[in-house]
Amino acid sequence: MSDASLKTYGEEEIRAKLQAELPHWYYENGWIRRKYKTSGWKASLMAVNTVGHLAEAAWHHPDLAVSYAFVVVKLTTHSAKGVTDRDFALARKIEAVLQWRPAEESGGVLEGTPDDPRFKYLKYD
Repeated sequence: MSDASLKTYGEEEIRAKLQAELPHWYYENGWIRRKYKTSGWKASLMAVNTVGHLAEAAWHHPDLAVSYAFVVVKLTTHSAKGVTDRDFALARKIEAVLQWRPAEESGGVLEGTPDDPRFKYLKYD
């Protein structure tokens, strides 16, 4: 499917989809966006690298704003001139991976990051 033939969503549809599927994301100036707060530079780079891997694997590339203690992810489908299902799909994958908390999975054997400020890197919602 070419990008030009993808359905683009109107602002009202986008806001409704975000509220239902991605409540920490918001719509602004033609992009769906999410600000991930981190504990510092190393954590911001870890988040950027994670998003970079997912975007490259999906072949759909967000704009990123990277700062010491946060990363902003912005998605739109440039070739379709709007927000499409590709943007929502990548946003859901980014959200699932960055917000993953292994210790909260039932039956999970991974303990997750210790609840100690020395080891915190992402500020979970």
